[in-house]
Amino acid sequence: MLAIECALRRRAVRFHSLDSALSFRYHRMVYRIYGTGKRHLRMALFSKDLGIDLGTMFTRLADATQVLVQQPTIVAIEADEQKMVAVGQEALDMYGRVPESIEVARPLKNGVIADYEITETLLAYLIRQVSGSMRLIRPRSMVSVPYSVTSVERRAVYEAILEAGSREAHLIQQPLAAALGIDLPIGSPSGNMVICLGGGCTEAAVMAMYGIVSAETLRSGGLDFDDAIINYVRRKYGVSIGQATAEQLKTRIGAAVPQDIENSMEVQGQDQVTGLPRPVTLTTGEIVEALQDPLKSVVETGRRVLEKTPPELVADIIDRGVALCGGGALLRGIDKLLTKSLGIPAYLVDSPLTCVVEGTVKALPMYNILRRSLPQV
Repeated sequence: MLAIECALRRRAVRFHSLDSALSFRYHRMVYRIYGTGKRHLRMALFSKDLGIDLGTMFTRLADATQVLVQQPTIVAIEADEQKMVAVGQEALDMYGRVPESIEVARPLKNGVIADYEITETLLAYLIRQVSGSMRLIRPRSMVSVPYSVTSVERRAVYEAILEAGSREAHLIQQPLAAALGIDLPIGSPSGNMVICLGGGCTEAAVMAMYGIVSAETLRSGGLDFDDAIINYVRRKYGVSIGQATAEQLKTRIGAAVPQDIENSMEVQGQDQVTGLPRPVTLTTGEIVEALQDPLKSVVETGRRVLEKTPPELVADIIDRGVALCGGGALLRGIDKLLTKSLGIPAYLVDSPLTCVVEGTVKALPMYNILRRSLPQV
């Protein structure tokens, strides 16, 4: 009798332990299902949507309210330890002014990633700047890329954004983002044309029904304008100038067509024969002459896109005009040059420098509408 009672007690203890174990497993499973869901819900509620304009010359980040960061796409790296010394404007100030132990590099070339690791480091730094200390809640990002990027180049941008700290990343073509930022009526069955004159590439596109009808990318931009000025001064005066000096000439006295008022500017260069410093005075007319070849390439790009566009959409574009954006659109007289060369009115938009990044942010809530037109990774 005593043995039977002991056996019953052992079974009761075993069943009680089994019940407790099952109860524990059940509650753990419920926590995994619902607790994780709540955690993702909290992340969705408090995470920041970021638009990123990853350009050759400048990288800009924006949220739904404002442009948060605008920095030159350039970094300074200590060559021996491969350690980042400076980013953005600070690194740009070092360009051409540092010893060999420090390398100042642009990680993007012609609008695409040329150095993956430096690009990832730069993006991580900028995302950390705008996200603050809340690293657990990572942002959702929409990144602009050139229209004609290859699948490998798209993948590089996508991976770099995720590794830099985004929880979700999508890509959008720069002309489409610019059209959204300018608030062009691209959701209707009518033609809208945009020409983006960036630092590394120039893009022309015609859009309708939230999609790109015809487009083309020219792998040259503002940096090629600077190179044209450098080569012109070298050929004509036998003096070497740097890229920063050429950019100053372009922005201060440069123009795409001859101007009524002729401005001049004196710059310091290096004589190619003696190697000594030598001043040179350049005029607006000389800069116009120096820029003729790269400007012809821009005009030809716009002309080829129009040739591939259906006539009905071309008629719409003639009525609405061609929107010009990007840093190159600030060159004096470029709207007049394109108007004369294409036979269609061209105009400078209100925010030529930030319309692309503003468009990337606007594209995130419209992802389901735009999905069929966006680049797939």
